[in-house]
Amino acid sequence: MALPWALAVLSLLPLLDAQDPACANMKPAAITNATLERISGKWFYIASVFHHPKYNQSVGEIQATFFYFTPNITEDVILLRQYTTMRGQCIYNSSYLGIQRENGTLSKYVGGTQNFVNLLFTKDPTTYMFSFYLEDEPNQGLSFYARKQEVTQEQLREFHEALKCVGLQETEILYADGKKDLCGPLEKQHEEERKKENIGSQVDTESG
Repeated sequence: MALPWALAVLSLLPLLDAQDPACANMKPAAITNATLERISGKWFYIASVFHHPKYNQSVGEIQATFFYFTPNITEDVILLRQYTTMRGQCIYNSSYLGIQRENGTLSKYVGGTQNFVNLLFTKDPTTYMFSFYLEDEPNQGLSFYARKQEVTQEQLREFHEALKCVGLQETEILYADGKKDLCGPLEKQHEEERKKENIGSQVDTESG
């Protein structure tokens, strides 16, 4: 099932950067190795606003989402492992995202087309945003992520300020509900499987 890339599936089309001087901080910066190190690891989807009806409807069906980014700085790709709870069930997905360092974008091929999203950092290193179609009002979108499922009012405030900057409304925000997450057991199972694989690889290396 295709989900909006705002939830890390990358099924959106390329967006245009905001040109309003007041929104200068909404423009993506070049991606460096330090950038990739910063986004590496586990993240939680917190909230988003989408004007595009299709994506707004899809996001509305999401109850909770968390995912892992594992960057490969040599090949400029990111392994994405995503756990989404929707309609009362856990859905797991894994894929690779492309990295466009100079443009500050991430991408994925969907239906034979390379689709892009802009990575926007916040002042808080434990949160970040993705932006979509900022110059196309009917299709604008902004999504917010954090290292923890529960965020502070200060962290949310920065997201709210970003929404105002691009003309989106707080009343349109759709929030995830971490209490409805059903993917914990599957995540634990995957962790145990990876540990066994790592132990097996070590044994093979030592016996070789």
